[in-house]
Amino acid sequence: MTGDLSDRAAIDRAMTGIHTLIHLAATPDDADFLSELLPNNLAGLYQVMDSARLAGVRRLVLASSGQMNWWQQLRGPWPVNATHPITPRYWYAATKAFMEAIGYGFSQSHPISVVVVRLGWCPRTPGQADEIEAAEWAKDVYLSPGDAGRFFADCVEAPESLSHALVNVASRPYARARVDLNPARELLGYVPQDVWPAGIEVIRRGD
Repeated sequence: MTGDLSDRAAIDRAMTGIHTLIHLAATPDDADFLSELLPNNLAGLYQVMDSARLAGVRRLVLASSGQMNWWQQLRGPWPVNATHPITPRYWYAATKAFMEAIGYGFSQSHPISVVVVRLGWCPRTPGQADEIEAAEWAKDVYLSPGDAGRFFADCVEAPESLSHALVNVASRPYARARVDLNPARELLGYVPQDVWPAGIEVIRRGD
C-alpha cells in the first residue's frame, strides 16, 4: 500500500491489523520548515501516532536522529548517552525533539510500547557515503544497512513488558565510541556486527 502522510484515510487503512509500527516517514534532513518539515515531521507524525493509537497498535518504533546530540558528537565528551542534554543541529533535529517528547507521553498515557531511536548515519545516496568517507568522526556513527535491519528486528521482538526506551544506534565504531550503544543492547538485545565501510557497497550500487 502506498499513501501520503497528509492522507489520514490511507494511514488508517494501513494500520489495520498492525502490532508494531516502525515509523520512518519524514523529511530526513534540514529543509524548509513551513513547506516540508512542518507537514511531514510534525503534522504527519501526529496523523500516524493518532491513527496507531485508535487502531490499537501495541508498539511504536520512532526514528529520531543522532542530530539531537550533533555538537556533542563532534566535540565530546564521549560517548554520547541518550540521557545527556540535547544539542540539536537545527530545525530538523528540533522536530525530532518534539517526537521524542510525545513518544514518552504516549507510552505513559496509552497502552502502547514506544521505542525511540536516535539513528546513526545510514547513508541514503552515494553522495552521503562520500561525505562519511571524508569525515573521520562520521565513520564512528555510521549505521550499515545490515545493522539497521538487525536493530529494527530487535525492536519488533523486544519483550512486551518494555514500556519505553530511548536509545542510540550505530554500527561498531571505526576509531572512537562516540555514542553509547549499551542501552540498545541491554533493553533490546542489539549487538552491531558491522564497521565502516561494511555494507556501503549496497548504497553505492543504489540497491
